[in-house]
Amino acid sequence: MKKMPVSCIIRLRWETYKETGMSTQQKLLEEKIKELPPEFQKEVKDFVDFLHEKRMEKPRSKPQFKWAGALKELRDKYTSVELQHKISEWRIGGK
Repeated sequence: MKKMPVSCIIRLRWETYKETGMSTQQKLLEEKIKELPPEFQKEVKDFVDFLHEKRMEKPRSKPQFKWAGALKELRDKYTSVELQHKISEWRIGGK
């Protein structure tokens, strides 16, 4: 099989770009993906789906405050400042 000269390849790619409106980079990416085995093509698709999902804005919901009142049994035992210190101790494993 005879190799095609680079100038012919470039001309063919330019014609493809003009016809399809795709950038050269997009076309090259598409060609590389087509050369992959099917299981890798699926991995590429999954990764692209992940990137799309990552970039999409997530709808923000109103805070629920389900935790409110969770420490009410400690209300009489600690002041709010003492409770902050106690929580800090619990987090770092002190005293």
